[in-house]
Amino acid sequence: MSQKSILVIGSSNTDMIIQVDRLPKPGETILGGKFTSAAGGKGANQAVGAARAGGNVTFIARIGQDVFGEKALAGFAADKINVDYVVRDGATPSGVALIFVGKRGENSIAVASGANGQLSPLDVRKAKNIFRESSVVLLQLETPLKTVQAAADLAFDAGARVILNPAPAQTLPLNLLKRIHLLTPNENEAELLTGIAVKDEATAAKAAKKLKAIGVENVIVTMGSRGAYVVGKDFQGLISGYSVKAVDTTAAGDIFNGSLAVALAEGKSLVNAARFANAAAAISVTRLGAQVSAPTRHEIEQLLALGEVNQVRHLKLKRNGHATRASLINKKPLKFFAQL
Repeated sequence: MSQKSILVIGSSNTDMIIQVDRLPKPGETILGGKFTSAAGGKGANQAVGAARAGGNVTFIARIGQDVFGEKALAGFAADKINVDYVVRDGATPSGVALIFVGKRGENSIAVASGANGQLSPLDVRKAKNIFRESSVVLLQLETPLKTVQAAADLAFDAGARVILNPAPAQTLPLNLLKRIHLLTPNENEAELLTGIAVKDEATAAKAAKKLKAIGVENVIVTMGSRGAYVVGKDFQGLISGYSVKAVDTTAAGDIFNGSLAVALAEGKSLVNAARFANAAAAISVTRLGAQVSAPTRHEIEQLLALGEVNQVRHLKLKRNGHATRASLINKKPLKFFAQL
């Protein structure tokens, strides 16, 4: 494998998406929504995001022997992801997510984990040699915590850098956190892990420092269009993001993490890696769906080439023969992008 080799371990889902004017309240039925389906799951999203951003990606997951699993494998193949360690589970169906998306891009999600919940430490250990060949190992929390721990242990022993995206949010054991090279919580996840409500740069800094104090080497708190608050060995501060007209924020954090892994595997500094990931995530929210929203390397570099601007820009990003237009401005962040 090349220096850019990335190992992603995590979930694969099929997303069932309904676009509505607003998210329904408990007990309420809203008519007139538009339905689409798309490949998703935090692990799979991050693997696809990393592959399109230029990474050489291997994915470890468990999917059902059903039509959803077949479609997932076809998608991974299209993005040239190594799926030698994706297990087909004959007893449990593939994971499914039901997603409501409001007209401002906000969302509400429920997940039936299916085969994701059966991904085991043994599944991970069967890929032991891949850990030795990987520069970065990327993890999330949609699979059993014992499996995440086993993967972190193998990566640490192999000398690979571990990025943990602690989502969905849950408390984490200290022995896991001490294996982590880089932790990437959003504001809500940072609050759950530290007890500190993250509302601005000052509270993001406080939460990140607390995580470092308990053993995490580096921390990036993602803060939506405001950017990413980075606390590392040689830098502490906010890396500005982009404000965009969001269509769907569902996979923004996943695209951020996948692109971040690529940048770090390529030897970029933590600061430049965060800039690269910010650009990828900004593009992703201008598109409906999870994996389909992941930008290519060329698209990310197009946005980065604009540099810092004070006025509105209109960027045309060509994708599959079609142009996607996103209005971009750095000075006035939009609140609906707050849960990157």
